[in-house]
Amino acid sequence: MTTDHAGALPRRATASAALPPAVPPSKRLLASWQRSEEYGVSLDSVDPVWAGSVVTDSLFSECGQEVLTSLHRTLADEPLSLMLTDADGLVLNRFSGDTSLLRALDRVHLAPGFAFSEREAGTNGLGLALADRASSLVRAEEHYSASLCTYTCAAVPVLDPVSGQLEGCVNITTWSRSSAGLLLALAESAASTTAALMLARSGGRSARSHPRGGVFRVQRARLEPAAGTARSMSPSWTEAVDSATAAFGAGRTVAAVGEPGSGRATLLGQALRRAHPRIRVLTADVPAAEDVETWLSLWVPELAKPDTAVVVENVDTLPAWAAYELRQQATAAVADRPPGAEGALVWAVTVRDLDQVPAPLRPLVGTVVGVAPLRERSDDVLPLARWAAHQTRMREVDFTPAAERALLAHDWPGNVDELVQVVHDAASRSETIDVRHLPPAFSAPGGHRLSRMETLERDEIVRVMATHPAPVGKAATELGMSRATLYRKLRYYGLARPR
Repeated sequence: MTTDHAGALPRRATASAALPPAVPPSKRLLASWQRSEEYGVSLDSVDPVWAGSVVTDSLFSECGQEVLTSLHRTLADEPLSLMLTDADGLVLNRFSGDTSLLRALDRVHLAPGFAFSEREAGTNGLGLALADRASSLVRAEEHYSASLCTYTCAAVPVLDPVSGQLEGCVNITTWSRSSAGLLLALAESAASTTAALMLARSGGRSARSHPRGGVFRVQRARLEPAAGTARSMSPSWTEAVDSATAAFGAGRTVAAVGEPGSGRATLLGQALRRAHPRIRVLTADVPAAEDVETWLSLWVPELAKPDTAVVVENVDTLPAWAAYELRQQATAAVADRPPGAEGALVWAVTVRDLDQVPAPLRPLVGTVVGVAPLRERSDDVLPLARWAAHQTRMREVDFTPAAERALLAHDWPGNVDELVQVVHDAASRSETIDVRHLPPAFSAPGGHRLSRMETLERDEIVRVMATHPAPVGKAATELGMSRATLYRKLRYYGLARPR
């Protein structure tokens, strides 16, 4: 890329003389400029795509609009423009009380209905925040296109608090001459409030745990989940493993596509073990954006070692700058390896959707293997449940027919990860798992999920019944209901009567 300002910033045909002295660009900014050049973005002006009317009926859009509307009321006299975008950079709405700023933003098409991703507009605040899934502040001289150099932008991505999926971002734009000191903090506050409001309105679902990532070296097949004791699996699973095994044997890179928790990394591990029995498998799960740099430094040096296969889990959450650096490191590692070495850098990734593989890594993918969610693989539920129970007690654990029916009837929104956790909790309390050892949702009347109040009531009945295993009378008294009512509740919730 052609640069000026001591080789730091992109050369522009206009406006460069008016820019302040450049500070050394960050790694993220350099990577963004490189991507902008590869996308063919003009250095002079942006020409974003017009998408027409925007869809604003999502929970994210509803909550984000409410937050920005409230924030705008307190900042109506400030030279700021508050915006909400979707995950593709499409501007959904815009709030500002500064008419001159609004007219200027209209001239560069930074308005509702236009897409301002990096691919469309080059390096800019919201495009960088979405690409790297991290808070971003792009000052005037740091924009790729000269037409944006009169603005400073702060943007913060918003992730679904339950699924972790990227929903969009909050963007605040002001004039380049304005102070940017509090701009990013303001955007972070608005994004955080939006995510909190989404969680509050998500129907009582729990927030997902913060991604911490991890790096694992798998040396033996017995360390791989669903390997060893869980041999009898569904045709859907075995066919996917066979397809991945053939691809690894042919030297192709495999992408396992499916819902998180469905067993994508496990499938790749089993296939790698079949195709390359002596190879060392290194599994790296992407952490939160602020930890990615340290995470890369921990395991990327391993790429240069022979007989090593790499599985990057949840690659769709990898920041764009990190994907570019990873590709560079992998290319260098391949060049440094001895010719004909067995297992010469075998690659694999897991991703929710194929089009979410970061652009720098996309050319590496040679074969795509779909991994069906557990709700579509009912033949796998009981074998996996028995495996999980065995792993908990290190011996065979029995399931009652009622428990087996409950497990088969569940829709498993958390896939195999949820199944393993449910069975582990049940097996830690009993050597024979009954439906009473399963979470309340598994005893829902008529096969539907219990309401929050029903769940609380059922849990309280279970607690009191465990305290008073003798006649029902004492338990009914403590619960504040008659014996007849308690018996009716036991039938309703599918609980066993005490002996």
